[in-house]
Amino acid sequence: MDIFDIFKLRRSIRAFTGEEVSDEDIEKILEAARWAPSAGNIQPWEFIVIRKPETKREVAKAALNQTFIEEAPVAIIVCADEVRSSRVYGSRGATLYCIQDTAAAIENMLLAACALGLGACWVGAFYEEEVRRILNIPRGLRPVAIVPIGHPAEKPRPPYKRPLKEIVHYEKF
Repeated sequence: MDIFDIFKLRRSIRAFTGEEVSDEDIEKILEAARWAPSAGNIQPWEFIVIRKPETKREVAKAALNQTFIEEAPVAIIVCADEVRSSRVYGSRGATLYCIQDTAAAIENMLLAACALGLGACWVGAFYEEEVRRILNIPRGLRPVAIVPIGHPAEKPRPPYKRPLKEIVHYEKF
Protein backbone atom coordinates (compact mmCIF):
# COMPACT_ATOMS: atom_id res chain seq x y z
CA MET A 1 0.00 0.00 0.00
CA ASP A 2 1.30 3.46 -0.88
CA ILE A 3 2.16 5.71 2.07
CA PHE A 4 -0.02 8.50 0.67
CA ASP A 5 -2.99 6.12 0.64
CA ILE A 6 -2.28 5.20 4.28
CA PHE A 7 -2.40 8.89 5.29
CA LYS A 8 -5.94 9.08 3.93
CA LEU A 9 -7.05 5.63 5.08
CA ARG A 10 -5.99 5.90 8.75
CA ARG A 11 -8.80 6.55 11.22
CA SER A 12 -9.15 6.72 14.99
CA ILE A 13 -10.67 3.34 15.79
CA ARG A 14 -12.63 2.97 19.01
CA ALA A 15 -14.34 -0.39 18.41
CA PHE A 16 -12.47 -3.66 18.09
CA THR A 17 -13.30 -7.27 17.29
CA GLY A 18 -12.23 -9.88 19.82
CA GLU A 19 -9.46 -11.14 17.53
CA GLU A 20 -5.99 -11.11 19.06
CA VAL A 21 -3.11 -9.06 17.67
CA SER A 22 0.08 -11.02 17.11
CA ASP A 23 3.31 -10.23 18.93
CA GLU A 24 4.87 -9.95 15.48
CA ASP A 25 2.47 -7.15 14.48
CA ILE A 26 3.05 -5.32 17.78
CA GLU A 27 6.79 -5.57 17.22
CA LYS A 28 6.40 -4.13 13.70
CA ILE A 29 4.41 -1.22 15.13
CA LEU A 30 7.02 -0.59 17.82
CA GLU A 31 9.78 -0.83 15.22
CA ALA A 32 8.01 1.87 13.19
CA ALA A 33 7.87 4.04 16.32
CA ARG A 34 11.58 3.48 16.93
CA TRP A 35 12.40 4.91 13.50
CA ALA A 36 10.64 8.24 14.16
CA PRO A 37 12.79 11.37 14.06
CA SER A 38 13.87 12.96 17.33
CA ALA A 39 15.78 16.07 18.36
CA GLY A 40 19.47 15.25 18.34
CA ASN A 41 18.52 11.61 17.70
CA ILE A 42 18.00 11.26 21.46
CA GLN A 43 15.01 8.92 21.00
CA PRO A 44 13.33 9.84 24.30
CA TRP A 45 10.54 7.30 24.10
CA GLU A 46 9.62 4.26 26.14
CA PHE A 47 6.71 1.92 25.44
CA ILE A 48 4.69 -0.19 27.88
CA VAL A 49 2.72 -2.96 26.17
CA ILE A 50 -0.38 -4.06 28.08
CA ARG A 51 -2.40 -7.19 27.36
CA LYS A 52 -3.80 -8.06 30.80
CA PRO A 53 -7.54 -7.28 30.91
CA GLU A 54 -7.43 -6.02 34.50
CA THR A 55 -4.59 -3.59 33.75
CA LYS A 56 -6.33 -2.32 30.62
CA ARG A 57 -9.50 -1.85 32.69
CA GLU A 58 -7.66 0.27 35.26
CA VAL A 59 -6.01 2.33 32.53
CA ALA A 60 -9.38 2.84 30.80
CA LYS A 61 -10.83 4.15 34.07
CA ALA A 62 -7.87 6.54 34.42
CA ALA A 63 -8.61 7.64 30.85
CA LEU A 64 -11.98 9.13 31.79
CA ASN A 65 -13.72 5.76 31.44
CA GLN A 66 -12.90 5.35 27.75
CA THR A 67 -13.87 1.68 27.76
CA PHE A 68 -12.68 1.00 24.22
CA ILE A 69 -9.15 0.97 25.67
CA GLU A 70 -9.90 -2.17 27.65
CA GLU A 71 -11.79 -3.72 24.74
CA ALA A 72 -8.68 -3.56 22.51
CA PRO A 73 -6.50 -6.68 22.70
CA VAL A 74 -3.43 -4.48 23.25
CA ALA A 75 -2.84 -1.03 24.68
CA ILE A 76 0.52 0.67 24.48
CA ILE A 77 1.40 3.44 26.90
CA VAL A 78 3.83 5.81 25.24
CA CYS A 79 6.12 7.67 27.60
CA ALA A 80 8.50 10.58 27.07
CA ASP A 81 11.83 10.46 28.89
CA GLU A 82 12.13 14.04 30.09
CA VAL A 83 15.47 13.38 31.76
CA ARG A 84 17.03 11.95 28.59
CA SER A 85 15.99 15.03 26.59
CA SER A 86 16.97 17.53 29.27
CA ARG A 87 20.56 16.23 29.43
CA VAL A 88 21.23 17.80 26.04
CA TYR A 89 18.55 20.45 25.68
CA GLY A 90 17.80 21.54 29.25
CA SER A 91 14.29 22.62 30.15
CA ARG A 92 13.24 22.98 26.49
CA GLY A 93 14.19 19.33 25.96
CA ALA A 94 12.19 18.24 29.00
CA THR A 95 9.10 20.31 28.29
CA LEU A 96 8.94 20.41 24.49
CA TYR A 97 11.35 18.28 22.47
CA CYS A 98 10.60 14.99 24.21
CA ILE A 99 6.87 15.60 23.65
CA GLN A 100 7.38 16.45 19.97
CA ASP A 101 9.65 13.44 19.49
CA THR A 102 7.22 11.10 21.19
CA ALA A 103 4.35 12.49 19.09
CA ALA A 104 6.30 11.59 15.94
CA ALA A 105 6.74 8.04 17.27
CA ILE A 106 3.00 7.80 18.01
CA GLU A 107 2.09 8.88 14.48
CA ASN A 108 4.43 6.23 13.08
CA MET A 109 2.63 3.67 15.27
CA LEU A 110 -0.78 4.72 13.97
CA LEU A 111 0.34 4.57 10.34
CA ALA A 112 2.02 1.17 10.86
CA ALA A 113 -1.13 -0.22 12.50
CA CYS A 114 -3.18 0.99 9.53
CA ALA A 115 -0.73 -0.54 7.05
CA LEU A 116 -1.10 -3.88 8.88
CA GLY A 117 -4.90 -3.71 8.64
CA LEU A 118 -5.25 -2.93 12.34
CA GLY A 119 -7.05 -0.11 14.08
CA ALA A 120 -5.64 2.21 16.70
CA CYS A 121 -6.47 5.45 18.46
CA TRP A 122 -4.26 8.16 19.97
CA VAL A 123 -5.68 8.77 23.45
CA GLY A 124 -4.37 11.80 25.27
CA ALA A 125 -7.22 12.36 27.72
CA PHE A 126 -6.22 10.60 30.93
CA TYR A 127 -5.12 11.27 34.47
CA GLU A 128 -1.36 11.12 34.08
CA GLU A 129 -0.59 10.47 37.75
CA GLU A 130 -3.14 7.66 37.92
CA VAL A 131 -1.61 5.92 34.87
CA ARG A 132 1.81 6.45 36.45
CA ARG A 133 0.59 4.75 39.64
CA ILE A 134 -1.13 1.83 37.87
CA LEU A 135 1.98 0.99 35.84
CA ASN A 136 4.57 2.05 38.42
CA ILE A 137 6.16 4.52 35.98
CA PRO A 138 9.12 6.34 37.55
CA ARG A 139 9.44 10.13 37.74
CA GLY A 140 11.17 11.63 34.73
CA LEU A 141 9.31 9.25 32.44
CA ARG A 142 6.05 10.95 31.47
CA PRO A 143 3.07 9.01 30.10
CA VAL A 144 1.86 11.09 27.15
CA ALA A 145 -0.46 8.76 25.23
CA ILE A 146 -2.40 5.53 25.36
CA VAL A 147 -2.65 3.70 22.05
CA PRO A 148 -5.20 0.85 22.01
CA ILE A 149 -4.64 -1.49 19.05
CA GLY A 150 -6.82 -4.22 17.58
CA HIS A 151 -8.73 -5.43 14.58
CA PRO A 152 -11.28 -2.74 13.73
CA ALA A 153 -14.96 -3.43 14.30
CA GLU A 154 -15.91 -0.14 12.67
CA LYS A 155 -15.07 1.79 9.52
CA PRO A 156 -15.46 5.50 10.24
CA ARG A 157 -16.12 7.80 7.32
CA PRO A 158 -13.34 10.15 6.28
CA PRO A 159 -13.37 13.28 8.44
CA TYR A 160 -13.61 16.78 7.05
CA LYS A 161 -10.18 18.23 6.33
CA ARG A 162 -9.64 21.92 5.73
CA PRO A 163 -8.48 22.69 2.19
CA LEU A 164 -4.78 23.42 1.62
CA LYS A 165 -5.52 26.95 0.40
CA GLU A 166 -6.99 27.67 3.84
CA ILE A 167 -4.04 26.38 5.87
CA VAL A 168 -0.95 26.98 3.74
CA HIS A 169 0.67 30.39 3.57
CA TYR A 170 3.55 31.33 1.29
CA GLU A 171 5.99 34.10 2.04
CA LYS A 172 5.69 37.10 -0.22
CA PHE A 173 8.74 38.43 -2.04
